[in-house]
Amino acid sequence: MTSRIQDNAAPGLDLAAAVARDAADPLAPFRDRFDIPAEVIYLDGNSLGVLPKGVAERVAESVASEWGTGLIRSWNAAGWIDLPRHVGARIAPLVGAEPDCVVAADSTTVNLFKVVSAAVSLRPERTKIVTETRNFPTDNYIAEGVIRQCGDRHRLVHVDRPQEIAAALDDDTAVLMLTHVNYRDGSLHDMAALTRAAHDAGALVVWDLAHSAGALAVDLAGCNADFAVGCGYKYLNGGPGAPAFLYVAPRHHGGFRQPLSGWFGHRDPFEFTPQYDAAGDIGQYLCGTPPVLSMVALDAALDVWEGVNMTALRAKSQALTGYFIELVETRCAGHGLTLISPRDPDSRGSQISFTHAEGGYAIISALIAEGVIGDFRAPDVLRFGFTPLYTSFADVWHAVDRMAAIMNERRWDKPEFHARKAVT
Repeated sequence: MTSRIQDNAAPGLDLAAAVARDAADPLAPFRDRFDIPAEVIYLDGNSLGVLPKGVAERVAESVASEWGTGLIRSWNAAGWIDLPRHVGARIAPLVGAEPDCVVAADSTTVNLFKVVSAAVSLRPERTKIVTETRNFPTDNYIAEGVIRQCGDRHRLVHVDRPQEIAAALDDDTAVLMLTHVNYRDGSLHDMAALTRAAHDAGALVVWDLAHSAGALAVDLAGCNADFAVGCGYKYLNGGPGAPAFLYVAPRHHGGFRQPLSGWFGHRDPFEFTPQYDAAGDIGQYLCGTPPVLSMVALDAALDVWEGVNMTALRAKSQALTGYFIELVETRCAGHGLTLISPRDPDSRGSQISFTHAEGGYAIISALIAEGVIGDFRAPDVLRFGFTPLYTSFADVWHAVDRMAAIMNERRWDKPEFHARKAVT
């Protein structure tokens, strides 16, 4: 794709300035750890991360050698049996978790059911689960399911405005369940403050880290969080449908039972006892046999984090997102794009969202046709994710350059760009 460089670009907003920022970026060398397709500017790592180098080879080796030759012996010889704990231990530092408090297993949705059920059981005298209306829908759906499993004794309390969450907590609140970074607008909750507010009310807290883990520094232990779940295929780059992970604070280990009492959560799975005897540690949150090949892919993907400074990661994320806002509002002004992400860099995650009442979906479709991949969320949200390990400032400049041309020429307003696909 050719660039339409503006001779009269504002100081700091021309391509040369972006290239200079990349040259000074301490994280720039990490880009070489990923296989990024040529002619693609990828701004959708908040939905599916790029393929890290070495993952395909690691999975192929597992298929050909560990499965093909080792066969069932590889549960021991290749360490398949240990993968949930091993991968969880590698994720733990990225989310500020204590040792032996994270396992990789199942999906985010299934893990959320486990931990919300467990949290409710620890506050049997209370009946309220407080959450945000704006959560990713599966979170609230799961809470509704937990309530049904409990005989409809509980109720889900939706809070519409983030600033009203603390006030909604009272002595009947069992659980506060929140998504750390909002999936639509990228707004970021103050984990420490809200966890403290919930504990002051006698409630427990469940955090969904799907849009946090790998995008910014998270400190579960320092914030005294109770439970957390997270995604393996967004900023952790584990591949489509990669195993998720869950965290349980050590003070809650062994004091209750999560509802999916599968054999891998047993104290000794290969004892094959007729009755369930739950493990007394984080292993209790396992359920069925782990998906080895996808777990191997996630394990290999985590290699890219070796040597990453999380403070530098957060600083670059804030710089990239701020730069994107400035460029879009400068070069695409007057075309109906409205920023809905927080302007304060400390109040947002690593994504930026704009709305467009007339052509949100079509604009994203036109951008994808031009090699700039973001995504769309109904009814009108254009969503862009910035992965600090591989997104460059030049990527941001070129993405907005193409976006400006699409908007200025109204190139998005064609029938083929308005036709909705199954996945948006």
